[in-house]
Amino acid sequence: MTALSTGWIENARLILPHEVVEAGAVRLEDGVISDLREGGAPVPALDARGMTLLPGLIDLHGDMIERELEPRPGTRFDHDLALIELDKRLAASGVTTAFASLSFADGLGLRSDTRAEGLIRDLVGYRPHLLVDHRVHARYEVSNTDALVPLLALLDEGLVDLVSLMDHTPGQGQFRDMETYVGYTARWLGRPAEEVRALAHARLDAGTGEVWTVARTLGQAAQARGVSLASHDDDTPQKVELLCSLGVSISEFPVTLEAAQAATGRGLSVFMGAPNALRGASHSGNLSALDALEAGTLHGLASDYSPMTMLQAVWRVAREGRVGWPEAVALVSDTPAGAAGLTDRGRLEVGGRADLVLVEDAPGARPRVRLTVSGGRPVYHDGALAPQRVLVGF
Repeated sequence: MTALSTGWIENARLILPHEVVEAGAVRLEDGVISDLREGGAPVPALDARGMTLLPGLIDLHGDMIERELEPRPGTRFDHDLALIELDKRLAASGVTTAFASLSFADGLGLRSDTRAEGLIRDLVGYRPHLLVDHRVHARYEVSNTDALVPLLALLDEGLVDLVSLMDHTPGQGQFRDMETYVGYTARWLGRPAEEVRALAHARLDAGTGEVWTVARTLGQAAQARGVSLASHDDDTPQKVELLCSLGVSISEFPVTLEAAQAATGRGLSVFMGAPNALRGASHSGNLSALDALEAGTLHGLASDYSPMTMLQAVWRVAREGRVGWPEAVALVSDTPAGAAGLTDRGRLEVGGRADLVLVEDAPGARPRVRLTVSGGRPVYHDGALAPQRVLVGF
């Protein structure tokens, strides 16, 4: 597939930043949106009548690559194969900018410093062969202080685009009960419960002083390089205050409403899981994304572990009238772009990067991605569009 030099999409419902145009046209030229108007195009164009056009989805937190690499414990595949297959799935879900969340987390399973660093380097090197814009979200477990040196090196090389500070110490955060933590982690990583329990006790024995000093060093390094810093699984206003003192600007997956409200009060962008919003509940019994949205403390959604849920969650909250269409779409486009410092995407507007998703939106049916365009290049087309309706160059 070659880059699209010039092309029009017409008669689509356009979700703009502050309004909905029921029938409009968008012109793509050299990878950007060069024109946007109501009605039809002035030249032959892709006729998107009955469909909705919105910005490409931006996913700040996707854990899927680790599962692509090792779908079952001990069955590992090559990095390039996993990246190719995940890339196709993201494009088919309408995701045009994907932050791969890679864990520096104490050495269990794939989540070891060496493997995470190797995967980051492979992902960056393989970018020219991928359909969508892949970026790196480095997840740093604060008890894993040995990871500071490799992470600083990766930041110096410009290979990390987002850093989050995680504290999975049992007794707080997502896992306020030791055995809940042990059971969940053992199942997720396919490791013996005894091994996970020993790691948990080692985290508890590590203390709190040194780990947060090291986390502060990492946070300062990220900010100095213009890389956004996120907290993870905040459970109390006090934890939010601690993380704010380290320079975070994003609160990922707060587990209580009190923590989400405290984060909002401090001006943080609060992100929760699209699977949570779509299902209406957290899989681990924590804060519901819908409750956070109703309380005015939810600003964005991330795929977490399921990219297909991002578009579906947008349609759910908009169809149910929880927010308007522009606000619903912003949860997965404009807000994540702003949080990550990406100024060239996330909105349907002239001059913006031509990342677009064309969605079939039949009443009473689930929305379906029919066409995904990344940087002006069509990267997914599901066959529902007749050949004469597909953009030139696809």
